[in-house]
Amino acid sequence: MTEPTHDLPEGLLPWVASLGPGHISRLERHVARREAWVVDITRGDGSVLEGFLRLDREPAVARNVSLQREAAICRALTATDVPVPELLGWSDTHHAALFSRVPGSADLPGVDDPQRQRRIMEDFVGAIARLHCLDLDSLQLDETLGARPSTPAEAALGDLDAQLHAFAAFLKHYQDPLLGYGAGWLRRFAPRQIARVSLVQGDTGPVNFLFEDDRVSAVVDWEWGHWGDPMEDLGNICVREFWNPSGGLSGLFERYEQLSGIPYTRAAAQYYRIQQNVRGMIPIHAACSQPGLRESMAWYLSYRYVGDRSTCEALGDAMSVAVEAPPMPDTSTDRSVLLAAASATLQRDVLPALDSPFARSRLNDAGVLVACAEREQRYGEAVRAACCEDIGRLLKTQTRPYEQAIGQLMEAIDEERVADEPLIQLLARKAYREEWLYQPAAALYPERRWAALD
Repeated sequence: MTEPTHDLPEGLLPWVASLGPGHISRLERHVARREAWVVDITRGDGSVLEGFLRLDREPAVARNVSLQREAAICRALTATDVPVPELLGWSDTHHAALFSRVPGSADLPGVDDPQRQRRIMEDFVGAIARLHCLDLDSLQLDETLGARPSTPAEAALGDLDAQLHAFAAFLKHYQDPLLGYGAGWLRRFAPRQIARVSLVQGDTGPVNFLFEDDRVSAVVDWEWGHWGDPMEDLGNICVREFWNPSGGLSGLFERYEQLSGIPYTRAAAQYYRIQQNVRGMIPIHAACSQPGLRESMAWYLSYRYVGDRSTCEALGDAMSVAVEAPPMPDTSTDRSVLLAAASATLQRDVLPALDSPFARSRLNDAGVLVACAEREQRYGEAVRAACCEDIGRLLKTQTRPYEQAIGQLMEAIDEERVADEPLIQLLARKAYREEWLYQPAAALYPERRWAALD
């Protein structure tokens, strides 16, 4: 039998095959942002073990987000009434996990029956309510997750602080006023009380669970799991519903409160959707600065620029500050002949000749990057000049060039010399312009808006 084409680390596939035990009869790259593979292991008796292989090629030491953490959490939850994939094996050598392949679909936004969509979301909210009520001692996860937070502020800020620590080297030389202001805002408005400490998924909501018929078959993606305020996961559901519209949120958090006995407040959801965005945008901004990224840069650009705009809108909502998009630059400038030709060649000549779904997906992503580069060449300077003018008006000073203007704004934010309302409005105008500038990437998630909160 010919081994499928792959670039997996040496020795990984023999380990996977040993979990059958048997031989690998199917190996396909899964089309997703993070690396994963669909694997079938055929045993000697002809039965097939259907697996889902995840690996972390560059695991960070003591990182608060990891595949190893996900594997440990899934192992612990298997004995509970929270549905998760079974962990079939973990390799310290390869930092890889093989999970059972659970039947079901993650495409809740693709369900065209609103009533069915609602039934599925209600079942999912029930699963999260059960998760948050689990006895923490019985899970035996303290060695993996670390000490439990002892104050509401620790519960709210612990994961943010862990991200800031993990990316300290990157952030030392990276200036982003929204991340800086957002982190400070989260400290100023951290909750003063919480109902309890729970195991929270940390990245929960639509497309991070599988469903069959009207029931959740598995909650997936636990690498962000940690001890925290259960309201954090409700903020997460807001964020994931923003990216993956699934019928809105009306009544769902009231149902959560009824099932869990844990009180819900609108203010908590407002806080934690900002917390989730700021915390999550740190690695996304870092990824957008890595030219050799193995994952899809096009999708990271979409997450960054659509996400930054959504953070500004969430801040405006929480602070009762009106934000609106400014006028965009003149679009009559000449197109780049070379970049336009490159984009056309990829889509017209290369894409139709590809058979692999993964290769076709990556070629589409490359086309998005070329289109973004073309817009950056045409409009980038105008967008940056408009931002400099905004900063100059806010700080009442001359602000050029762009890097110097951003530095001056960061200093003003760090020293708390700028009032919240005009600063949020400036950050929003900046985010709206950048989302427009990188429209080919932003179009991967078109017209995303926050669902109304009860």
